[in-house]
Amino acid sequence: MRKYRPQEQWQGLSALSFGLTPLSWFTKLLFKYNKWTKGMDGPKRVSHDQNFKNLIIDYPRQAIELFSPEEARHIGPKARVVPLRQEQLKERLGERFRELDVPLMVEWPGGEREALLFVLEEETDPDRFSIHRLAHYCLDLSELCKTSRVVPVVIFLNTRGSEPVQLNLGGDCHEYLRFHYIRCALQELNAEDYWESSNLIARLCLNLMKWEEEQKLEVYARAVRGLSTLEPDPEKQLKYIDFIDIYSALDDNEMEQYKAQYPQESNTMATLSERLRAEGMQQGMQQGMQQGMQQGMQQGMQQGEAAALKKLISLKFGELPRWAEAQIQSAGVPELEVWLEAILTSDTLESLLNRH
Repeated sequence: MRKYRPQEQWQGLSALSFGLTPLSWFTKLLFKYNKWTKGMDGPKRVSHDQNFKNLIIDYPRQAIELFSPEEARHIGPKARVVPLRQEQLKERLGERFRELDVPLMVEWPGGEREALLFVLEEETDPDRFSIHRLAHYCLDLSELCKTSRVVPVVIFLNTRGSEPVQLNLGGDCHEYLRFHYIRCALQELNAEDYWESSNLIARLCLNLMKWEEEQKLEVYARAVRGLSTLEPDPEKQLKYIDFIDIYSALDDNEMEQYKAQYPQESNTMATLSERLRAEGMQQGMQQGMQQGMQQGMQQGMQQGEAAALKKLISLKFGELPRWAEAQIQSAGVPELEVWLEAILTSDTLESLLNRH
């Protein structure tokens, strides 16, 4: 069985490169974006924590259903699943706040059942996992939310199978604390079991599951098909087509084979890339074309790169605050290019724009 290897994220071409004309300046911008994602200019760290935080926030119910199926069966369709507000957690937990973990609160209408808190933690490197830290964080959230109904879940992208699953504290006479969590190791899940899953997170994560080497293209195709059929929102399709691409690691030859064997899925990606290009061209070049050629192209470049940066920021961090929009609009092309390179490895908008 094939095992997921983190270094593969820096190989291959991005799906967003399909269907773009080589002379378009926006094509060059997309190509640079693909290089930042894949490390063609040298390996750059992709924030797996941020990727999965986005995934869980966008699809909280499906996250619970995939990563903790036994608990999910008792929730029911009437319950509301919402992420806890990060601002409130940061203010009240202080240094104990963990920005990239995602607590989800399940609430039932009319208070018919006591709310249930899920604490989802993603771990790329199993050596970094600490069950003591997780237990401490769950106790903090339990105290903060005034509830003992807490479900800790750890999502391992990689695993050695030796991570501690239970913490027991006690003495010679009694055990005083017993803590364990739901363990979900993606590379131990069989991708074939989720071929036709209606759970979008499962389809997006097919590349991270276990599959035979000869199934590589099919895994990729089924992930793309799942995104196009289960997510009607074009904005989120744009957001998560690259998520699939990051974890697929198709090289040039495999990408050509994929386009030949799966034309429908390939056309889906081409359509998305054309839409992204059209948006950038429309926003960036419309004003520039009305002015002198050299000045207009320069201004078009600035407007287009600013538009692309704002699009990526909104997809990664949410709504763009006024101060950030003003800073982006007043920036020149070199500064915009620096920010475009840094966005994939920045954990906060403030750190990206050097606002402290």
